[in-house]
Amino acid sequence: MILGVIGGGSWGTALSHTLADNFSKVYLWDGDRSVLEDIKELRINRKYHPEVLLNQKIEPVEDLQELIDRSEVLIVAIPTQFIRQTLRSVHLTSTKYIVSASKGIEIDSLKLVSDIVIEVLGISPDYVFALSGPSFAKEVIRGLPTAITLAGNFEHGKKLQYLLSRPAFRVYLSDDIVGVEVGGAIKNVIAIGCGISDGLGMGNNARASLITRGLYEITKIAKVYGGNPQTVYGLSGLGDLVLTATGELSRNRTFGYLLGKGLSVEEAQDQVKQVIEGKSTVEAVYRMKNVYDIDLPISETVYKIIYQGLDPKDAVSYLMARDLKTEF
Repeated sequence: MILGVIGGGSWGTALSHTLADNFSKVYLWDGDRSVLEDIKELRINRKYHPEVLLNQKIEPVEDLQELIDRSEVLIVAIPTQFIRQTLRSVHLTSTKYIVSASKGIEIDSLKLVSDIVIEVLGISPDYVFALSGPSFAKEVIRGLPTAITLAGNFEHGKKLQYLLSRPAFRVYLSDDIVGVEVGGAIKNVIAIGCGISDGLGMGNNARASLITRGLYEITKIAKVYGGNPQTVYGLSGLGDLVLTATGELSRNRTFGYLLGKGLSVEEAQDQVKQVIEGKSTVEAVYRMKNVYDIDLPISETVYKIIYQGLDPKDAVSYLMARDLKTEF
């Protein structure tokens, strides 16, 4: 069995390395040719994982169509807002398993990644999956214990579950791809909010409150998309949210933390130096709030800080001064 990974960033490289021993070959593509050249010549991704010598089974490929033609299982691990344009340049020559490891919602269409894949490639939903959960790439590539959720068609998923599992990479199976994708996408928005709170020095109580009420917002959005609210309390929802909202390796939390410390959006982005999925996702969430008329105060506040110049200190007053109400 041959694996093709679309995206040689931090997460795509970590998955390629971690899963390599389960496949006869792993083809890896990225739009940044320097990343592919480094892996080919040095067996190292100097941009994202300079400390790791990558598995010999990984073969960089410059032609994306070539990767797709040769692979039987495909993992998509590129920023959500670039998925549509990237996949439009290729076509499927045969049926393959496609696993989304990207976390986000397309801003213009409000579609989840699985919907984009199905629409652009014309593949049956039965062969499209989402892989999501509490999984910092830096820890996964080091072989530290990780549990994650694979969501999609149950029958095909059983086969993929074993293909994607490793001794330190435990894969659980779910049939709720919508709930899993929503959890993975929206937790980044809440993590930015938690980072802002930490940057302001608001304390542990505030962070715990934001995580809990943020989880409630994720549940509301999952319902809009037709997902099972119970899924939000699993690895791909609560688990990923806690990790991303509290972990030092979280780029979304770090971005928020820098905003809370007084940096501008541009300055914070420059310091993080990687794609911040929550920064794009919150645009989609803000549109969704207006389209479906749902109350999402934390997500709305994060949007206003990033895109409307709301002072983070004023944001705290805004959230605390809202009308009192029942918890649920």
